[in-house]
Amino acid sequence: MPEPVITPAAATLAAAPPAVAMLTAFGVNLGLRPDVLVAGFAGALVAIVLLHSVPSDGDTWQHLVRATARRVAVVLASSLVAGYITPLALLMANLPDALLLAVAFSVGAGAQKILRGVIDRINPPITSSGGAKP
Repeated sequence: MPEPVITPAAATLAAAPPAVAMLTAFGVNLGLRPDVLVAGFAGALVAIVLLHSVPSDGDTWQHLVRATARRVAVVLASSLVAGYITPLALLMANLPDALLLAVAFSVGAGAQKILRGVIDRINPPITSSGGAKP
């Protein structure tokens, strides 16, 4: 029985580091990694379920559909924020790459509160007296 032979091409593929797939839309690279998006998505789901960050208004079908649409929008926004902000947060905090998914999970969980704070700072909510809320 002959010895198995490893070809140079197979050795090169085996020694190559695993390439991380990037998401593309219409042929344009978005710079988003699927694993980071999934971790941010999971963090957003935990924030909605455990922290009750998107409460429902009532128990009618109309309120249920409206709350579900809001939750889906919040989870998608949190995933995108985690996808784009996590690599920057790792660089700013000088953390190792091994913490990438943990930071993405945390960013996804906290993105809802952070986005709400940024939106309120840019466009302050209007009170019933007509002025901006202090």
